[in-house]
Amino acid sequence: MATIFTSFSLFSLFTIQLIIVLSSAAGFTVDLIHRDSPQSPFYNPSATKTDRLTNAVRRSFTRASHFKKRSRTLAPNSIQSEIIPTSGEYLMNISIGTPRFEVLAIADTGSDLTWTQCKPCEDCYKQNAPIFDPEQSSTYRALQCQTRACEAVGSSSCRQDDNICEYTMRYGDQSQSTGELAVETFTFGSSSGRGPSVPTTVFGCGHSNSGTFNETASGIVGLGGGPLSIVTQLREAINGKFSYCLVGLESNSTSKISFGEDAVVSGEGVVSTPIMKKEVDTFYYLTLESITVGNKSLAYKTKQPSGAEPAYSGEEGNIIIDSGTTLTFLPADLYEAMENELVKAINKETTPDPQQSLRLCYDSNTNVVDLPALTFNFRGAEVVLPPSSSFIQNGDLICLAMVPNNEFAIFGNLSQMNLLIGYDLENNVLSFRPTDCGKQ
Repeated sequence: MATIFTSFSLFSLFTIQLIIVLSSAAGFTVDLIHRDSPQSPFYNPSATKTDRLTNAVRRSFTRASHFKKRSRTLAPNSIQSEIIPTSGEYLMNISIGTPRFEVLAIADTGSDLTWTQCKPCEDCYKQNAPIFDPEQSSTYRALQCQTRACEAVGSSSCRQDDNICEYTMRYGDQSQSTGELAVETFTFGSSSGRGPSVPTTVFGCGHSNSGTFNETASGIVGLGGGPLSIVTQLREAINGKFSYCLVGLESNSTSKISFGEDAVVSGEGVVSTPIMKKEVDTFYYLTLESITVGNKSLAYKTKQPSGAEPAYSGEEGNIIIDSGTTLTFLPADLYEAMENELVKAINKETTPDPQQSLRLCYDSNTNVVDLPALTFNFRGAEVVLPPSSSFIQNGDLICLAMVPNNEFAIFGNLSQMNLLIGYDLENNVLSFRPTDCGKQ
């Protein structure tokens, strides 16, 4: 294996090299592949739309439960992930090492550390694709324990025989990944051809991984706000900016994620809201003030002590935006008020969901349902969701893709479809612009 990085100046070196690589470019754009699309290795041609929806709903509930556990238990600045790889919804092509070794990994705004399975695999889960071998890469460098990157990992230990930093990630379902923290050259697959190469990218080289990981997943690309996420490591080179545009479920086009100046969201219809900093720095917290159904505005209310009346929310950062959760989760009071107004506006007989996962459904065979738009009123930004971004076809049913959850509020990826969404991490601002993502 190549020599070990010992320098405490890892991040300054990283920044200098990134600027050399990317400073002359406006940025770069990469395809995002929905896990249920024909381009995805997860794709099962025998699965029906109902099967795929059922699985996405199940993953959403699993993911929300992990967010809840993490928000309660993790200390500030910890980057230990609580996200199971099979919970991810969008995949991203990257190459690792020299020569390049291609990996199809989950792009996840709810996770920080990028990692993949590595040889030698002492106790690895089954993976269909070849496994990365750091011995075959001339640019692989394991990190010593005294580096800032090692200190930034939420759970790490020091291998005594060679002073190499080892990370351990434990998951909510008892799955885990353990391996070396290292630096390597990452090359991002570009929509217009081969993308830029980024030397000294910090990542996890997992040698012992077990649990419920899916055999078609090679790892995770962490897009969260923590210190070791890809966007944080690229921050100076991309001016703290990235954006994505998620196509509708029925589209044959591919979603895109952009970094740098290509990620600036501008033009007619742009609205912006602050990104709030809270106890878990991985998550992108927004402030949802109300939801509008027709002419009825429904305020997000703060929980009060037992017996007290709910008050209008002054709480900042009361919902996270997440690319890996399909459904949108809302506090029960707000959800109930929204559902009541939708039932009045639609004025048709409802039909129970056979899986008992989604609360508000209509039989599309017996009802011609006129579905209203919903407006999510974030602080400073009114985001209008057409019916295609708030309702989903579930077999013969049309169901609201939102559910109540008092533990954790999440603005899911179905609600984000056909919106160009830009993250400006220098100014802590998130912007939305309605668009046809299939034509981006």
